Amino acid sequence: MARTSSPLRRVLAAGLTVLATAAATLVATTGPAAAATTPGIDVSHYQGTINWTSVRNAGIQFAFIKATEGTSVKDSAFNANYVNSYNAEVIRGAYHFARPNISAGSTQAAYLASNGGAWSADSRTLPAALDIEGNPYSGGYCYGLSTTGMRNWIQDFLNTYRSRTGRYAVIYTTTSWWNQCTGSWTGPWANHPLWLARWSSTPGALPAGASVWSFWQYTSTGAVSGISGNVDRNYWNGDRSRLIALANNT
Repeated sequence: MARTSSPLRRVLAAGLTVLATAAATLVATTGPAAAATTPGIDVSHYQGTINWTSVRNAGIQFAFIKATEGTSVKDSAFNANYVNSYNAEVIRGAYHFARPNISAGSTQAAYLASNGGAWSADSRTLPAALDIEGNPYSGGYCYGLSTTGMRNWIQDFLNTYRSRTGRYAVIYTTTSWWNQCTGSWTGPWANHPLWLARWSSTPGALPAGASVWSFWQYTSTGAVSGISGNVDRNYWNGDRSRLIALANNT
């Protein structure tokens, strides 16, 4: 989701992946749109000024909004997007673009929690998402870390975020990146919702150990009233009531 040239840029591998939901809240499915899915978007400053009332009137019910990157970048549009989406009754969540080669996972999780990634049970705030994907900068596709090093970095981030907020973070990734850079690690999926990135008509194979996706980013070239230009489009794997349940941790 970092995008160096467009909103939420992913270094795509052969097939982008689907997010697996926190275990107890979702109905398992491997289809692209289950009987009940809920439409959403993800955005950053690359979308410019957004008319969130128009977005909500167009049927968009949730949005992940870029908050932070690494340990020094806060998205310039985050504050406006986070408040205005909430006021338009869009269920919102923050996301953090990981930079595992510049600081510890705990450091970056703390930076997120202090800069927009906190959580409250208000029916419109999701647990924040860790965007972990191919490195768009120098340092190698897997950020120069071994599979063990990457697992430790991610676990450090997840543990710290949970200790700061009481919530399990969502994990955004692609199947190919996850399996390659974590060595097909299965550990997080018992508790952490999967947000799969795969720009296709079907979710395809999930990351190792993930049995279900919670969110699926299925295109980077969507169009939504209230937003100029392309925007990433997503599904939630359930209806709005289940999304509110995730937001409220119920």
